[in-house]
Amino acid sequence: MQFADRLNNVETSAIRELFKLLGKPGIISFAGGFPDPAMFDVEGLKEASANALTEEPGPALQYGATEGYQPLRDQLSTYMATKGATVAANELIVTTGSQQALDLLGKTMISPGDKVIVEGPTFLATIQCFRLYGAELISAPIDAHGVKTDELEKLIAEHKPKFVYLIPTFGNPSGAMLSLERRKKVLELAVKYNTLIVEDDPYGDLYFHAAPPPSILSLSKDVPGSRDLIAYCGSLSKVLSPGLRVGWMIAQPELLAKATMCKQFSDAHTSTFAQATASQYLKLGRLPAQLAIVRKVYAERAAAMAEALRRELGDAIEFTEPEGGLFFWARLTGAGGKVKDAGEFAKRAIEQGVAFVPGAPFYAADADVATLRLSFATADVGKILEGVGRLGKAI
Repeated sequence: MQFADRLNNVETSAIRELFKLLGKPGIISFAGGFPDPAMFDVEGLKEASANALTEEPGPALQYGATEGYQPLRDQLSTYMATKGATVAANELIVTTGSQQALDLLGKTMISPGDKVIVEGPTFLATIQCFRLYGAELISAPIDAHGVKTDELEKLIAEHKPKFVYLIPTFGNPSGAMLSLERRKKVLELAVKYNTLIVEDDPYGDLYFHAAPPPSILSLSKDVPGSRDLIAYCGSLSKVLSPGLRVGWMIAQPELLAKATMCKQFSDAHTSTFAQATASQYLKLGRLPAQLAIVRKVYAERAAAMAEALRRELGDAIEFTEPEGGLFFWARLTGAGGKVKDAGEFAKRAIEQGVAFVPGAPFYAADADVATLRLSFATADVGKILEGVGRLGKAI
């Protein structure tokens, strides 16, 4: 078979490959980036889907507009307003998960050889997606407060990228939260260098205590000329249900039109039944109360993991406790002669019956092999304590 040359630039997801090792009985997994199914509002979704079939059976089961099901676009406009962003319904399109939004950005913006700046580390699927379209990825360093904007400016000035891709709120895999000061600086850089900023925000509602700073999109109203330089990708996957595959993209009209055209070629439109269900669910007003439950549970699990890691691994590991999201990003120190390579540590951990994802695949360049990602979302506190105890034996 003569496959497309673009496939030479990508490989199978290291995370998906890891799942093949998880069939061992009794294994505890910190590897996935999934929400806990126990957190799904099944009763609310039952009511929403029933309402969709009762109140709007034709539109819910028929082909629909590529831009999205209008009642859902209206609901998402209202939802964004609760997050401090004024977005008209016609300023967004509904996508099949926010990952499709990223793919549409790749299709519309990237020509082979174009440079794109991403965080180091960043979402693995983004690396794969943008490379599939021929991008040369430039890695911008981050810390616990998100991308280092001084370094980012140097990279923008040097490489003149097609766009900059950021997960500013509880990033995957970093768990980092971009500070308010840095968010404003990102907007200033967008205007100064006329550079598109892609804000991926699937985790922003999953804060544990204080709400995070406003989204970059929300803050754009305070920086003249920046609004049209922001493309925002949202998702209901982490806060409602991944199975619905409902996301959305907000962007300036020309980019949105091109993305809509490309979406016509790929799936015509996101499932109208899923969109109608999501619309009815948001209309029911159940999401705020459900989010309060989810935040409490995830906060307890994150705190339990932090305490257990300190107790079981001590100075052999370092991390910043996340303030929201689904992940711990950690680094092996090698202290006391302990293992420092996360790939080797992952093999030892599997032997002890626990799994996580080594950090190297999350880097577009200059991978730090001592890093790793741990997800606390799908394990209860008891499983977290047992799993981290097993990591202590593997270290």
